[in-house]
Amino acid sequence: MKNCIFIVAAFACAAVCTGAPAARTRVARTFQKAPAPAAESPYRRTPYVGAMSVDASTGRILFSDSADAKAYPASVTKLMTAYLVLDDVKAGKLSLTDQVVASPTKTKLDVHLRQPSCIGLKPGESMSVDTMLKVMLVHSANDAAVFLAEKCNGSVEAFVERMNQKAASLGMTSTKYYNPNGLPPLRTAKERNFNYSTCRDQSKLALGLLKDHPNIIDYTSIKVCEVTFPNGNSQRFVNHNNVMVKDKLKVFNPDGSEAADGLKTGYIDAGGSSVILTGKRGGKRAIVIVLGSSSAQIRDAAAAERLKYALDELSL
Repeated sequence: MKNCIFIVAAFACAAVCTGAPAARTRVARTFQKAPAPAAESPYRRTPYVGAMSVDASTGRILFSDSADAKAYPASVTKLMTAYLVLDDVKAGKLSLTDQVVASPTKTKLDVHLRQPSCIGLKPGESMSVDTMLKVMLVHSANDAAVFLAEKCNGSVEAFVERMNQKAASLGMTSTKYYNPNGLPPLRTAKERNFNYSTCRDQSKLALGLLKDHPNIIDYTSIKVCEVTFPNGNSQRFVNHNNVMVKDKLKVFNPDGSEAADGLKTGYIDAGGSSVILTGKRGGKRAIVIVLGSSSAQIRDAAAAERLKYALDELSL
């Protein structure tokens, strides 16, 4: 049954990426197959490379385990991309209603961007900044991150330089970005450079993002996002954050309300599964970071448990 679900989800994504017409609205969710549990490395471990939880209002550390261990954040990278986009919106350099045009990226890069999540716009087609942010943060669209980077700074290279400048300004001393989406480098690349970071640095990113742009939660808390494409077809995308979406993983407050409302998951084979999870109780918000877990299931269980403990402590 699980295999059937995977095939249906993959077919739905393939239809979008290739621009194939959709007869009706469908829910699209893509999964990237994880290697066998034994495939561990310094960047992918059981239960994780590192984990940390902090008080979102003060930055006080509530839990820390190997918080300075180097890891590959994968699509968690897109939070930094969103940070810079929202910086530009706040500064008046960009509007959420501005159109972001899909660029004619090189063939090899284009194929790379489509694995495993994308929106698949054809060169010259466009969507608003607001919609691009939604598909990037909900569906984890890799091409959307590139299009937003080009919209903000004219080129991916200039945007990445700005990402690293922002990281430095936030005190993220053990972080390096090479692209705006967290994908591993092309195998043909002369230098195999992965985006890397630590739990401590990612906590600084999350703290800064929530402080400067609290509206980020308006995007990361979306469970299902429906998007209308330039050709008139519509597609529904389910958030990759399993702690928010799956019933058995949800974190609840004592009053029965859901606690988790963001922020972003990530996965690549070399770096395993990662997440920055956040939620609140009684007006107090906690942030949990889990990087480099050997599987999404282990990552989600660890993050959900740490969020419960963090909110319990903040409620004392």
